Amino acid sequence: MSTSNTLDNVFGLNSQALELWQRRSEVIASNIANADTPNYQARDLDFRQVLQQASGQSSNLALSTPTPGQIDPVSTASTDQLKYRVPLQPSMDGNTVDTQVEQSSFASNMVHYQASLSFINGAIQTLRLAINGGGQS
Repeated sequence: MSTSNTLDNVFGLNSQALELWQRRSEVIASNIANADTPNYQARDLDFRQVLQQASGQSSNLALSTPTPGQIDPVSTASTDQLKYRVPLQPSMDGNTVDTQVEQSSFASNMVHYQASLSFINGAIQTLRLAINGGGQS
């Protein structure tokens, strides 16, 4: 059994979720850093879709692509698929970054990241307790 499979058994989806929350924070930070860059298009991860792909699960609903040019859910090869964020208010320079939305998303993402980290920490504490025989020295 490989180390990755062992960690997945112990931590469940939390280890994968932690990596995705980290990746999403990098994407949002990039959006914030490029708030004044002309024609910069804000990006984000579809966390649910990416986590399903990373865990090998599939969505229960089959999506169709009735119009050419729409995203085909079957052909998404990379789990690091970024989506463009739809701007709430258009900008004259073509930039789609709304710093208030990005800062809110970043703060929310950090809460999720911290929760995943806490779940992993709890699993480690439980393993330590089991290894030590219930706290006996």
